[in-house]
Amino acid sequence: MSNFDKLKERADNVLCQTYARYPIAVKSAKGGRLYDFDGNEYLDLLAGLAVMSLGHCHPEVARVVSEQTHKLWHVSNLFYQEEQVALAEKLVATSHCKRVFFCNSGAEANEALFKISRRYQQKIKHKDAHEVISFSGCFHGRTMSTLAVGPEKYREGFLPMPVGFTQIVRGDLAALEKAITPATAAVIMEIVQGEGGIYPMDPEFAKGVQALCRKNGVLFLVDEVQTGMGRSGKWWAFQRYGLEPDAFSLAKAVAGGLPMGAMLCSDELAKAFDFGSHGTTFGGNPICAAAGCKVMEIMERDKLPQRAGEMGKWALERFARIQADLPGAIKEVRGLGLLLGIDLTFPGKPIWEALLKKGFVLNLTQDTVLRLLPPLNIERADLEAFAVALEEVLRAHQA
Repeated sequence: MSNFDKLKERADNVLCQTYARYPIAVKSAKGGRLYDFDGNEYLDLLAGLAVMSLGHCHPEVARVVSEQTHKLWHVSNLFYQEEQVALAEKLVATSHCKRVFFCNSGAEANEALFKISRRYQQKIKHKDAHEVISFSGCFHGRTMSTLAVGPEKYREGFLPMPVGFTQIVRGDLAALEKAITPATAAVIMEIVQGEGGIYPMDPEFAKGVQALCRKNGVLFLVDEVQTGMGRSGKWWAFQRYGLEPDAFSLAKAVAGGLPMGAMLCSDELAKAFDFGSHGTTFGGNPICAAAGCKVMEIMERDKLPQRAGEMGKWALERFARIQADLPGAIKEVRGLGLLLGIDLTFPGKPIWEALLKKGFVLNLTQDTVLRLLPPLNIERADLEAFAVALEEVLRAHQA
């Protein structure tokens, strides 16, 4: 029995079977590479689902985490903590939002968005508003409320959904205007729908959503869990569109691979959260916060958001050349920064499998979309190697 089979058998005996795992058992990782138990090397174009934006085991982040484990691990949010405050200061310096609530994941960050929206409307504005509107194709998490604003396929077996959540067709401003009522508290949007197939929002539609929210006294929320922390080419994807949401969520890349999420909001909206209104035991713990500070320092120093924008533009142009050279294979290439999608004209599993055998780890979403979420410091030569392999695999498929 192989090393992989042995580990898989152990996992199957003790873990809930909630994941369709890849046929790889990862033993170690470094930079942009993964290594399995048989010594095989893979180029990681998934980065832990947009988490490892600096690559794996970044030495500067590893050193800070190690030092922090000898200083302070956890005391709860009943105490002031220097590391947490320092990270909050760095985060608020990146946007117009000036208050931070730390948590542990993207779903929790979106829960915070929903809770603060309802509480602001009801306690501060004295409006009987509670409903949150989302758009088709979105994905905001796996909790009950985030399922309620997400795709129907993830709701199977979990009905009934919580009340107060409505979804309309992406791109339809008239439908949104009709859906907004006095009961509407907020509208939530992803600037690029990642799980939905890498669909950047039309800029005019996105601006129209913000305008309708302002007109109707509805809060405008943006989910930056996957698009944030420089991946779009700016610190936050909404900045690519010139938007200013009342609040936004983030997670994934913020702590360099350690579990952390956050919600950023305006001073005005922050009035809704007073003592005891919301909380978390582990959110913003010193180890994750120290890692986050170092991650942001490196991103600023190495200009990684700017680099992501430039590298993403190059990659889209490169993939478009493959599309032109192989008529009928690729329907569309889409993306923003280093959040990239190659939409095939046929089910993509055989292509994904063939690329994995060649040593390229990426994601397949919506059955036809090859999704790339590489580290922001990926070398162009690595993306070129992937492009060459992709063209080889597609040509073999067409033969």
